[in-house]
Amino acid sequence: MPAKGRYFLNEGEEGPDQAALYEKYRLTSQHRPLLLVLLVLAIAACVALIAITFSHEEPSGHQAVLGTAFFTLVVFIALYVLVYVECLVQRWLWALALFTWTCFMMLGYIVIWDSWRRTACAWEQVPFFLFIVFVGYTLLPLSMWGAVAVGVFSSASHLLVFGALMGIFTKPFLQVGLQLLANAIIFLCGNFTGAFHKHQMQDASRDLFTYTVKCIQIRRKLRVEKRQQENLLLSVLPAHISMGMKLAIIERLKESGGRRYMPDHNFHSLYVKRHQNVSILYADIVGFTRLASDCSPKELVVVLNELFGKFDQIAKANECMRIKILGDCYYCVSGLPVSLPTHARNCVKMGLDICEAIKQVREATGVDISMRVGIHSGNVLCGVIGLRKWQYDVWSHDVSLANRMEAAGVPGRVHITEATLNHLDKAYEVEDGQGQQRDPYLKEMNIRTYLVVDPRSQQPPPPSQHPLRHKGDAALKMRASVRVTRYLESWGAARPFAHLNHRESVSSSETLIPNGRRPKAIPLRRHRAPDRSASPKGRSEDDSYDDEMLSAIEGLSSTRPCCSKSDDFHTFGAIFLEEGFEREYRLAPIPGARYDFACASLVFLCILLVHVLVMPRMTALGVSFGLVSCLLVLVLSLCFAAEFMRCFPARGTLQVISEWVETRPLLRLFLAVLTIGSLLTVAIINLPLMLDSALGLPGGNETSLLAPRSKARTLCALLPYYSYSCILGLIACSVFLRMSLELKVVLLTVALVAYLVLFNLSLCWQDHSAHSPGNLTQVNATISTLDCSPSDLKTMITFYLVLFYSTLVMLSRQIDYYCRLDCLWKKKFKKEHEEFETMENVNRLLLENVLPAHVAAHFIGDKLNEDWYHQSYDCVCVMFASVPDFKVFYTECDVNKEGLECLRLLNEIIADFDELLLKPKFSGVEKIKTIGSTYMAAAGLSVPSGHENQDLERQHTHIGVMVDFSIALMSKLDGINRHSFNSFRLRVGINHGPVIAGVIGARKPQYDIWGNTVNVASRMESTGELGKIQVTEETCIILQRLGYSCECRGLINVKGKGELRTYFVCTDTAKFQGLGLN
Repeated sequence: MPAKGRYFLNEGEEGPDQAALYEKYRLTSQHRPLLLVLLVLAIAACVALIAITFSHEEPSGHQAVLGTAFFTLVVFIALYVLVYVECLVQRWLWALALFTWTCFMMLGYIVIWDSWRRTACAWEQVPFFLFIVFVGYTLLPLSMWGAVAVGVFSSASHLLVFGALMGIFTKPFLQVGLQLLANAIIFLCGNFTGAFHKHQMQDASRDLFTYTVKCIQIRRKLRVEKRQQENLLLSVLPAHISMGMKLAIIERLKESGGRRYMPDHNFHSLYVKRHQNVSILYADIVGFTRLASDCSPKELVVVLNELFGKFDQIAKANECMRIKILGDCYYCVSGLPVSLPTHARNCVKMGLDICEAIKQVREATGVDISMRVGIHSGNVLCGVIGLRKWQYDVWSHDVSLANRMEAAGVPGRVHITEATLNHLDKAYEVEDGQGQQRDPYLKEMNIRTYLVVDPRSQQPPPPSQHPLRHKGDAALKMRASVRVTRYLESWGAARPFAHLNHRESVSSSETLIPNGRRPKAIPLRRHRAPDRSASPKGRSEDDSYDDEMLSAIEGLSSTRPCCSKSDDFHTFGAIFLEEGFEREYRLAPIPGARYDFACASLVFLCILLVHVLVMPRMTALGVSFGLVSCLLVLVLSLCFAAEFMRCFPARGTLQVISEWVETRPLLRLFLAVLTIGSLLTVAIINLPLMLDSALGLPGGNETSLLAPRSKARTLCALLPYYSYSCILGLIACSVFLRMSLELKVVLLTVALVAYLVLFNLSLCWQDHSAHSPGNLTQVNATISTLDCSPSDLKTMITFYLVLFYSTLVMLSRQIDYYCRLDCLWKKKFKKEHEEFETMENVNRLLLENVLPAHVAAHFIGDKLNEDWYHQSYDCVCVMFASVPDFKVFYTECDVNKEGLECLRLLNEIIADFDELLLKPKFSGVEKIKTIGSTYMAAAGLSVPSGHENQDLERQHTHIGVMVDFSIALMSKLDGINRHSFNSFRLRVGINHGPVIAGVIGARKPQYDIWGNTVNVASRMESTGELGKIQVTEETCIILQRLGYSCECRGLINVKGKGELRTYFVCTDTAKFQGLGLN
């Protein structure tokens, strides 16, 4: 049970707002509804007292009672209006409670004084003060200690006043002393049962508040997760494609019960669409390879992220969508997903801007780098293929032409085709590009090209553009990578996944908070005052939480189910709309149910003591109470058998039965009805027996106080104590808090009707009617309740029985509603927790489709990681596998829907390749990306640098796994060929060595690896042969140690590396050797 006011799931965070919110919850959900119930009862009681007084023969003789009743009636009506319209603030509740209690006490003592003055029946008004004591615990908005103080003071003051009026302190009298002791026991029982009620209700209230807060916290987490998921998807894919893929993931999770997606043998979904009239821009950083070779891992990641982050900003400003980053190559498209008439001008403007940005870097740092840009306009197929590592991409002949335009371009210039020029509408001056002289494909296709003239080149540069030339040699002595890194860091590009690092934020995905702090868990309210005052958005988030929490608290108000519609309850009556949930609630176990039986047994003990002290000694009394005592002892033995067994070993059957009391509803219901029925019966059963016995006995009974002629009248003087016992029996029925409300009302109603019939048909009224009023005054009364009008006694007994019946019924309704709300919120919490777990699984799958699992943990773990992610590795095996024949297979015509059906086949190929990654054998293989029809993967990325000091065979096992993976790819492609009647063959290149891994890009973060190892692996593929795996000499040596056979191909010319000796892996031998790999 949480401490008062604590509503964070994570421990250790407390604040004044928590206690205030908890007090607001108690005011709305418990104090105000219960206070309204009390005021309704008080108004009804005042009206009844006024009606009773006016029905008296001489109402003018009761002016004090009438005046007080009218005054308290007006006060209670005014208080009801104020509480109902919620005009009273929370801090005045305690004063309101004391004022209400004072009104009750004043009315009670006025009635006592008036009745004592007239020596009326039951003038001491014990039931009225028992009512004050009981409602002080159950209905008044007081704390436990406040209720105890009120209850004890009410009881003690009545006992003192009663004793003083009876003269017990000056002239002790046994009968009066016994009455005083019986009254004390009655008040003690009222205090105990009231405290039991309050304790149970406080526990239920705090438990309900805890689950309410958890439920709202889960809701907020769910919203944050959904927004985080959308941000994550939108950081990789455009919105028009991401939503369909997200729904597909959720469906897969539901079908597989939260497990990873297992492949089926149907065609995979294709998320590709055709777009016309777009412009494609390819940009490559000339001189970057030389700069990268001089960079440390962090410097390389910083440089790439700052450069491409700047490019992303330029792309956004020019309405371009970045598609992908390939090493130091950046390409984007304008006109996606919505067609733009200015797509060509947008791309040209972006090309000029990024050339200018690189020019500034070159002039500021003295590093010889520049930008080469190629642009072409046409049609594209855009979307996502494969199952893993989704990356939005574009395909078409026009995309290939744009790539050729970049390769044939001029450093520092924007190279465009005639198609792009036709869309510019003479917005820029151009000059002949002579691209056909630099690229044979352009010459073959007779593509005429142009170079765009930058309008800024015709303006004189500002004098501050060349800072390094005036700084002397100090700056130039720094490494080029250091100079570039320091300059680019001044641009302040956003870090990758910056919008995901602030999980407590519920703001828009476009808002990035680079320097915010994230707590360990998502708090329901950030209560740090400086943070809220400093951030208007923080205040709005706090206000939104307050509104949500207070709205939920309003929903907990127990006055609503009977007066307004609810999604969970019937309009009239707190019954669940869902029949299955109603049955589940009624059959649910009740922890601690045995304490209800213990409390009821204590009430029985109090009734027994009252009868022993006041009632005549009769055989019937002993027999009836003896039978009920045996019954309750048996019930308590069954309930507390588990506790008894700790001291006295017994059979295990008793312990099982003890557990059944809480878990088996039928057994619990049977025992409860048996206990309540016994108490309600034993409280009244001796009344008719006593009257019958008294009328037939001689006057020599030792307890007789009067002559035989008036013996029945003497016993009628004890009727108030029978009514007190009946009231205690009614109270015992209400201590079973989780009993069905309908059954409880039935039991109370049957008991009330039976009590009213027995009291109103009692023989003592007939005895009184047989005597004239003159005879009544001749009797020497010795107890206070003897000389009185029988109509007054009947009226007051009926009044108090009905008052307690109404109080207990209304109180039982409140408790039943609390219990139902508790069950409802627990169910909602469980359901929303399951939804939250599903959303977390979706997020995990999404993020793992963007990043490797160990890299994803860097960004979404509990530990805050806002630094650049970069990692160097000493030995990573890199593989490039391409399907060169697909370029020939790909055509754009009406038959294949302008190339869409060709891409459907490529999607099947890549998806089948991705399915191999799900096999445990290839769990160490990480897909990096696809480039057209080329599949790039790496193995050994899960072990960072410095952790590879193991035996060489184990260290290089992942190289053998990569070879087996390549052979499995070939086997998959053969299967696709058989089903699609094609003859595709795979060309594979593998190399191993040190690499640098990192995440770059803020708007679309992308995981990639760089280094000479990657470049050589790519050359191994591009210079390889179909159906073969080409490796370097170093890789061949390791494979031979692992048991693979390789054949030497000889020396081949590799771009940028000169002549290298390469080898082909013998795939048949490799298949045999691979069977032994784990």
